[in-house]
Amino acid sequence: MTPIRHAPCLIMGFLFLLLGAGQSSAEPVRLPESGPPASLEDQETVEIVDGDTLVLATGNQVRLVGIQAPKLPLGRPGFEKWPLAEESRDALLRLVQGQRLALHFGGQREDRYRRYLAHLTLQDGTWIQGTLLEEGLARVYSFHDNRALIPEMLALERLARGQKRGIWDLPYYRIRNPSETWSDIDSFQIVEGRVVDAARVRNIVYLNFGPNWRTDFTFKIGKRALGLFSKAGIDPLAFTGRTVRGRGWVKPENGPLIEVTHPEQLELLPE
Repeated sequence: MTPIRHAPCLIMGFLFLLLGAGQSSAEPVRLPESGPPASLEDQETVEIVDGDTLVLATGNQVRLVGIQAPKLPLGRPGFEKWPLAEESRDALLRLVQGQRLALHFGGQREDRYRRYLAHLTLQDGTWIQGTLLEEGLARVYSFHDNRALIPEMLALERLARGQKRGIWDLPYYRIRNPSETWSDIDSFQIVEGRVVDAARVRNIVYLNFGPNWRTDFTFKIGKRALGLFSKAGIDPLAFTGRTVRGRGWVKPENGPLIEVTHPEQLELLPE
């Protein structure tokens, strides 16, 4: 078997869940029965790129869909290593070293870099994404064309965060409040706060978290995303006065803004 090596320089559902305390289970985290079936089986890993990317013996790279692990520079000039990036990479190595993998596709099969976008399981049923989330070594990171198992992943992330495992014990990864997001432009963040006003302007809904839409934080839901909200039976205009937790890349657009492309990107929290 080809030895696994570290890469030197390569590159929501709306849940009302209250998760109990406790330590990580000794039982492996298994792919839920509702998950997509395996499409490729008995795959060998030959290289670990970082905590959410690996290379198969076939030469194909696999991006572990649905999660974002702490990032390594991987040769990118000026890129600073995120906290626990090496630990996340090593955890993935520990999980897959000497194991055979199955790839489960729950949406778009490849990204623009021609990497497979897959959920991974071992022959004993261990779900790699679920295990990394449970250990607090990744965050949920979903897309409109890959929405399988997001509720289950959010639940595992929430459990790890409640127990301050891994990244959740570090201020770097803390949930932001809307008022501080000016400092988070061009970064992926989880933001939580109370919606001051939900307003529709033509084919866009804005969830505003302050009285001044020109400077305060906003979630923006565009026309295509609104179609997905409608299919899910969710009306974001009803979010006024509710506490919402959402995630995405913060950009400047009349104040800090995250664009929402699918319903699972937001969690409507219990009152």
